[in-house]
Amino acid sequence: MPGLKFNETLAWRAGKQIPVADLLRRLNALSKELQDMEQEENERQSFTTVAKELASPNLLAHKDKGVKALAASCLVDILRLCAPDAPYTGQQLRDIFNMMITQILPTLADPSNAYNNQHFYVLNSLAQVKSIVLLTDIPSSETLTRHLFQICFDVLSGSSKAAPGEEPQKNVEINMTQLLVCLVDESASLPPEVVDIIVAQFLRTDPRAMAGVSGKSKKNGIQVDEKQSLLVLRQLPPAYNMAKYICNACPEKMARYFSQYFNDVIVDASNSSVPKVTNKNKRRYSADLDDSEDDQAAGPTEEDLKELSKVHILLRELWRACPAVLQNVIPQLEAELSAENLQLRLLATETLGDIISGIGAAGPPSPPILDPAAYPPNGLSNAFDNTASLNILTKPSSPQPFSNAHPQAYSNYLGRRHDKSALIRSAWTTGIGRILTTSAGGAGMSQQEEDRLIDELSRMMGDADEKVRIAAVKVIGSFSFRDIVGKLGRSGGISESGSLLATLAERVRDRKHIVREAAMTLLGRIWGVAVGEIAAGNEQVTSLLRAAPSKILDTYYTNDHEIMVLLDRVLFEQLLPLSFPPVKTKSTRAVNGSSQSQGTVDKEADRVDPDKIRTERILLLLKSLDERAKKVFYAIQSRQLVLSKVVSAYLARCEDFNGGVMDENEGPIKEHLTRLIKSFAGSLPNSVQVSAELWRFAKMHDRRSYQLIRFCMAPESDYRTVQKAIKEFTKRITETASSSAASSNLLETLTPILYRISLILYNKSHVPAIMEYSKSDENSLAGVAQEILREISSRTPEVLKAHVQEICRSLQENAPSSKKSNDFGALDNLKACASFATRYPKEVPKDRKFVQAMTSYALFGSPPEAAKYAVSVSWAASDKKELLAKDLVQKCIKDFQYGGDGFLSRLATLSQLVLLAPEEVDDDSDAITAIAIKQVLLRARVSPEQPREAYEWSDTVDTDCLAKCWALKILTNRTRSHPTPETLSEVVTPVYSLLSTLVKTEGKLPSVSHTPPTHRPRLRLLAARSYLKLCTKKSLDGFLTADAFNSMALVAQDGEQPVRAGFMRRLKKYLGQQKLPQRFYTIPFLLAFEPSDELKGDTVTWIKSRAITLANLKAQQSGTTRASIVLESVFARLLSLLAHHPDYDSDARDLVDFARYIVFYLQSVATEENLSLIYHIAQRVKQCRDAVLPANAESAPVIDDHLYHLSDLAQLAIRKFEDLHNWTIQTLPAKVRLPGTLFSEVKSHNDAQRIAEKSYLPEGVEQGVEDLVRASMRTGRPGHGKKRKSEGDDLDGRDHKKAKGLPIRKPEKKKDRKSAAAKTPKSKTAKPREEEVSAEKRRSGRAKVFETSYVERDSEEDDEEMELMDVYEAKQEEGADQEADNHDAPLDEVDQMSITEEGRDQPQDEQEMEMEMETEAEAEAEEQEIRNDELSSSSAPSPPPPVKPSPKSQRKNKKKKENAHAPSPKAKPQQQQGKKKARVRGDQKSQPVAAAASKSRRKHATATRNGNVGRRHHDGDVFDAPTSPD
Repeated sequence: MPGLKFNETLAWRAGKQIPVADLLRRLNALSKELQDMEQEENERQSFTTVAKELASPNLLAHKDKGVKALAASCLVDILRLCAPDAPYTGQQLRDIFNMMITQILPTLADPSNAYNNQHFYVLNSLAQVKSIVLLTDIPSSETLTRHLFQICFDVLSGSSKAAPGEEPQKNVEINMTQLLVCLVDESASLPPEVVDIIVAQFLRTDPRAMAGVSGKSKKNGIQVDEKQSLLVLRQLPPAYNMAKYICNACPEKMARYFSQYFNDVIVDASNSSVPKVTNKNKRRYSADLDDSEDDQAAGPTEEDLKELSKVHILLRELWRACPAVLQNVIPQLEAELSAENLQLRLLATETLGDIISGIGAAGPPSPPILDPAAYPPNGLSNAFDNTASLNILTKPSSPQPFSNAHPQAYSNYLGRRHDKSALIRSAWTTGIGRILTTSAGGAGMSQQEEDRLIDELSRMMGDADEKVRIAAVKVIGSFSFRDIVGKLGRSGGISESGSLLATLAERVRDRKHIVREAAMTLLGRIWGVAVGEIAAGNEQVTSLLRAAPSKILDTYYTNDHEIMVLLDRVLFEQLLPLSFPPVKTKSTRAVNGSSQSQGTVDKEADRVDPDKIRTERILLLLKSLDERAKKVFYAIQSRQLVLSKVVSAYLARCEDFNGGVMDENEGPIKEHLTRLIKSFAGSLPNSVQVSAELWRFAKMHDRRSYQLIRFCMAPESDYRTVQKAIKEFTKRITETASSSAASSNLLETLTPILYRISLILYNKSHVPAIMEYSKSDENSLAGVAQEILREISSRTPEVLKAHVQEICRSLQENAPSSKKSNDFGALDNLKACASFATRYPKEVPKDRKFVQAMTSYALFGSPPEAAKYAVSVSWAASDKKELLAKDLVQKCIKDFQYGGDGFLSRLATLSQLVLLAPEEVDDDSDAITAIAIKQVLLRARVSPEQPREAYEWSDTVDTDCLAKCWALKILTNRTRSHPTPETLSEVVTPVYSLLSTLVKTEGKLPSVSHTPPTHRPRLRLLAARSYLKLCTKKSLDGFLTADAFNSMALVAQDGEQPVRAGFMRRLKKYLGQQKLPQRFYTIPFLLAFEPSDELKGDTVTWIKSRAITLANLKAQQSGTTRASIVLESVFARLLSLLAHHPDYDSDARDLVDFARYIVFYLQSVATEENLSLIYHIAQRVKQCRDAVLPANAESAPVIDDHLYHLSDLAQLAIRKFEDLHNWTIQTLPAKVRLPGTLFSEVKSHNDAQRIAEKSYLPEGVEQGVEDLVRASMRTGRPGHGKKRKSEGDDLDGRDHKKAKGLPIRKPEKKKDRKSAAAKTPKSKTAKPREEEVSAEKRRSGRAKVFETSYVERDSEEDDEEMELMDVYEAKQEEGADQEADNHDAPLDEVDQMSITEEGRDQPQDEQEMEMEMETEAEAEAEEQEIRNDELSSSSAPSPPPPVKPSPKSQRKNKKKKENAHAPSPKAKPQQQQGKKKARVRGDQKSQPVAAAASKSRRKHATATRNGNVGRRHHDGDVFDAPTSPD
């Protein structure tokens, strides 16, 4: 066999070194010869000498790099040719590998090295021939192995510093990877340091990677180059790839190494968390893992937590790279889920969630951008793809489904939703969201599993802890719009109860503001992104998300200041962003010049009309709103009118204030400014801070800011002006705030105010587009366009100035005639024009053609309302009103024929003329009345097809019914506008008689044989509404008797829901506008049995809102201490109304039924402060007789008994209400008088004494009332259980299916007063003493009033005193300034508020009740005497003796004697405390009282009245403020 031909020496003796050139020549020749030789074709003995010389220290440690490079290439050939037995000793191999590892391999990082080929040859030979396995034969080779791994990874991690040369470097990576895989595969074990090095490579994808990774040796940590961040965004690091390949090539071995590695780190950290022994018995204290406790000795140290965190980050990346190596680690991680330590459980939960999601060390991908201001809006076709644009580091990737590989761990992970720690549940919720968004790291999930996780996410949104709820809301925000529709939408839309989106919508009313803010903002953003698909008619998106704006605007009813501010921000930043659409106008682009590319953009933008795009979005929003939300939408716009006047006054005072420097009127200016600031502070959260910021703004005296605010409010400002003004104002305030730390909250305070006063929606820029949509019906928006046009014309007609001529021209061109009808949109245009003409009559055209067009509308307009508005336009604009009125009247009444051309329009015209021009049409009033009564009302033209007693509502109205309604309006309007007070009675009496007949007979017309069943509900409703409209005038209210009022009030309990709703809607509107007397506040409390949850809930909300508004009226009064007791005073009227109720009966079950009215009142009105007054009023009712019926009436004694029954019933309910609320009824320092129109005096003192001592309640009532009050507390308590019922639920808590005995109460058609009179209350005669004792027990010892006679004073005395009181109060209020704090008023009243710069006019309602306050000296003296007597009183009190009439001078002595036997206020609660608690505990298990059996007189009740009373359930976390307005 041939041998080696090389025969030159490579060794030398000391002092006789071979020259470098010769040595290089020799080594080069040897290297070439060795490279050409094959392993089996050569004589191995010929390599002995060369091999020995190559291993000499002279060559291995030579200073020349070329010598070492060539020597290394020769050595690897020797190892190749002599394999498998190397011709070297162990020490020689150590030296050889040491030179190669430390000297040769590191130079591969520089491809430009002169000997790079030799270096790469060495690497390639070691890898391909696998000579590196000889390293394992070297004793104690751990250090060399560690250096090898360290250097290889260093070379690849530093490749970015090298010069261009991709292919060689890729070869280096491949060969080094093979080299290390071979070594790992052949090694019996790897040093721990090597495992640390391999593990550390997976942190190279983490931009937050720290210097050290290993928990045992920090010197082995890998420093990540800062420049590498540029690389990792494009591709994975080569060192990472090499480590990944090693792990996947040797999964079993690496799994063992990694298991040991993680076990060591976790065990070390866990040992540090073991509590120390601190007591003599050497017992360990158990670590309480609840977040609420902070045990410093029972958890890992901060250093341990850092190590644990890094280890768990590694686990995330290892799953993405090589999941097989974690087969022994996942069980350890699963065990951490049940660890005692909170931090370990949290880390395990977060890590497993990310592992399942395929999220690595670089963290989750950036969430998708949901930009509601983007244009064109993102649709499903061009929605942001959650995976397309992600870099390779953050792109979720799971090699295999985790649930299949580790089903037990996956199941245990899902079980963490029940963890006792909110932090764990919050982290679990975040993890579930990531699993859903990434589809389990791209591995895919079954639809069943996705639906399961979505249901779990929905449940977590109702968690008891706000941290979990906020995490769930944020998770939904991490979904792309496509996933929201495609994945989350599968469980149902926002309007479908129980779906995920519906649960998100419920969070907008959460108890915690942080959750409300996140949920409302996200919901608004989602709808803002979806508006493009909604506009395009996508049914799927529309059904899912259409209800979102309604849910958001519905939060207005909470009347919470924080929610109000949040609602403003969401409305103008998410739903209707100010910057939408982000399209520059032509004038703006011209400033920057133009280029070729810019010109293309300009042409494209010129085709886009921003105002039309924005208008379309406003109309889409309005179209998606339900009725409640629409009220809010319009109320917000109405609020702008109110607040703009207040802000104008504030700016004027700021200018007068002059930054604090004033020459004159300093006191009045500061005082007025103080009141204005106080009104603003009352409408915003943190009123103290708001006041300070508004004062700071006034002291800044920035005139430019004043002007910018005025630009926002001015009707002349277009949208662009308003937007730029808000932007500049924000910038100015921000700059001011940045320069002053004290002004940091100024912008936060002023921004909500700026949103509320700016003309953003009702802007003149939107009017042309609205008019265009109203005519073209593009995208089916004509209806809402006409609706909003009406609102603009009635609220802010100023913005129509530039367009009124166009509206009038359109009306003129489409005027109707006897042969031609007007177009579809004429009615809305006429209404808009009428509202505008009322305020700006000079702006309306007055030419002949326009007047003739209006006359044509008045005679032939369709529908008849068009004629009504045409008359208003003509009347406002005409300079010859008298001539116009007479001309129109003559044309209407001349040859009037029922059913003729335009006869309905003529009736509508007459109804408007008698209202606007009563004097001008007075000569023809008889003819008008004859037409209304004889030709329309009293003629039956419809044949009776149904029974006479039929009574049903129909949504369609026939011509005959319309004619009767307009005829009734003619009579009503004639009465309203009657100009002569002397003859007013002659006009009012027959009209009131007709209205009373319609109300009492359920819409039956007098002298008419048959009234169609579908006419009767509408006629009854119109009659009741006419009563309300007439009573808005004080002169006409006096004609409404108490009996007629009671009949009208029962319309609120009509058998048809539209009648009840229509009547209550109009009633609440007039009461909100302060147009009706106080007695009308009684009617809403008749809705205790209302089966419609919506109507009942809205009414409860409205009542509570009115309570707040009336309380604010008291607070705003200046210079008077008179109490505002409007709602408290109507309690006496309510008892009187119930006493006359046709369904009243005095048996126990019926009285409990009637107690629901009282409990409903208490729920809505009673507070701890006013309960004493309500109780006193209930007592006073028992001291009077009924005055509604004449004293000689046969049924008068029966009604008196009814009053006394109800008085005792009310006192009982109030005491139960007091006990269960832990309130205390206080003694009143005054006497309350009842209205003389309803109550009269008890002439005989003996009768008064007998009535007071007698108990009128039969047995069984007390328990039933107590159950009723308890049920009301359960339904009204915000924290009761997981869910609570709405305010509209049944008070007794009965099952719906068992509630058929609770009809809508209404007057019975055949109620016989005689039979009622013959019926007497049941009483126990066998035990009169027990009855007296029971009566005494029912009197509350804590609710005494000052002694007075039971005999009522003469009504003349009352009238005189009321007149004197009115005069005195008028003088007090004459100079009182009223503040304009109306921005949070209820929806039905905000648009009618009369605000001036100085304040709001007080209501003109009569005062039904007064309080005669004692002097301070008298009250103080009496109180001191009572306290002295109580200190010496006996501990065993006896009932107070009957009070006899006594002079006022003897009152003190009497009170002294009585209170000597009474317990002290402190002692009594202590004595009763145990009894109260026992009674409460005993009654907790008692069921609510059963429904009262239906009486025979209720058999005619309709299915609606006998229907089940629905309930609305809300999550326990839903924010439901008890004082929210309607």
